[in-house]
Amino acid sequence: MQRYFIAPELFADNSVTITGDDAHHLIRVMRAKVGEKVIVSNGVNREAIVQINELGKEQVLADIVELLEMNHEPAVEVWIAQSLPKGDKMELVIQKGTEIGAGRFIPFVSERTVVQLDAKKEGKRVERWQKIAKEAAEQAHRNKIPAVDAPLSWKQLLQCATQVDAAWICYEKQDGLQLRQEIQAALSTMKDRLAPIDCGLKSIDGISMPVSTLTQAGSERSSLKLMLIVGPEGGFSEQEIEAAEAAGCRSISLGRRILRTETAAMVGLTCILYESGEMGG
Repeated sequence: MQRYFIAPELFADNSVTITGDDAHHLIRVMRAKVGEKVIVSNGVNREAIVQINELGKEQVLADIVELLEMNHEPAVEVWIAQSLPKGDKMELVIQKGTEIGAGRFIPFVSERTVVQLDAKKEGKRVERWQKIAKEAAEQAHRNKIPAVDAPLSWKQLLQCATQVDAAWICYEKQDGLQLRQEIQAALSTMKDRLAPIDCGLKSIDGISMPVSTLTQAGSERSSLKLMLIVGPEGGFSEQEIEAAEAAGCRSISLGRRILRTETAAMVGLTCILYESGEMGG
């Protein structure tokens, strides 16, 4: 079943309106017909199976058939901080990272970053990254679209690292701390933050609605936030590692083999989600 993210204001009590590129995709690409069903999500607290009742030139109107539990998101929110790689590798990191379960992407520039930023093109670049994250989230049946930040400087990134519960920086010369042990230690000290959400059902206006979708944003449990910092093709300098550790980050190894920058991000993310029980761990 096709899946689309729509703005929260396009959700009414018993119906939804699909507009923009999503409407175009349904009408012109999928050639949808009245009576067909799709899944829509507002990316915050409502998700539903809806049945199309009207196809216009620029929008699609549909009735809510069933409200769904929003239980596809990891119990931990992992931020991938990726030093800008060459070519279209950042797009790959965002696409596959979204499929795996990343909660946020933070591109940044470090000492050995080769990519030169163009302020005039930055807005369009971030817009494309966000579109890739949206499409990947729809394909993977995510409940939310990961945020994609505009590129940060190294100093800004280290300030951002203070906002999470634990931050790890991948360093190929690190021969002491292993990511698995670091993850287990972090999760064991914060296990009370990983309690499951009550997803019982309540009935509103004749529609069964999961309790989790009724919770106001301010009263939801706080998600455990973890950051994985991945360097550019040339890796980090010793000075950068020292600065990161001074800012509270822990330098870790992903094993004895040297990974490409785009591979390291996906391997680290998968390890974190596996150890937190999101992939059968």
